[in-house]
Amino acid sequence: MSDPGRKDTHKPGFIPWAGDPVPKREIEPSAVLYPVPVALVTCGDIDAKPNIITIAWTGIICSEPPMVSISVRPHRYSAALIKEGREFVLNIPSESLLEKTDRCGVISGRDHDKFKEVGLTPVRAKMVKCPLIAECPVNLECKVTEMKPLGTHEVYMAQVVACHADEKVLRDGEIQIRKARPLVYCPVNDEYWNLGSKVGDYQFTSKK
Repeated sequence: MSDPGRKDTHKPGFIPWAGDPVPKREIEPSAVLYPVPVALVTCGDIDAKPNIITIAWTGIICSEPPMVSISVRPHRYSAALIKEGREFVLNIPSESLLEKTDRCGVISGRDHDKFKEVGLTPVRAKMVKCPLIAECPVNLECKVTEMKPLGTHEVYMAQVVACHADEKVLRDGEIQIRKARPLVYCPVNDEYWNLGSKVGDYQFTSKK
């Protein structure tokens, strides 16, 4: 039911009324989900000219079978390689690779051999032709199952067919975030961040 005494919160610059528990202001609709993971995606045959693209539009889309997605602008050099090979490797960089990660996102594989120029090492994968990046502590080999144009980006949904992790980031076979030290990206301000400190465990409230 509408309240004739309440200001229209859909108009820019509205003044919250006294009943609002927390004053809110409507902002321009945009993808302000943050933070998002940062990944170095490798594509193309390791025996030809493989490429690296820095991706932040990525995430888990299914647990069983394990599936992830990445979104790429269709005019990017990597988009053609992924569509042709229908596979890629999702390499998760540590914060020590920040400069190399950013550089891979601002030069094009059409004109640069990113592995040589940036100083990263291609390693043969187990299930796909695309290389792993040796310097990244975690690598997910992926086979594309579906491609869908959405607007500015095309989304590539893929099944994870093999995973690799550096021994130094593992404990009892599980990845330790404190050791892997992944990067995240905040699209709100175009900034890279690290994860800081752990604040809790999943389902910790059920143990009280």
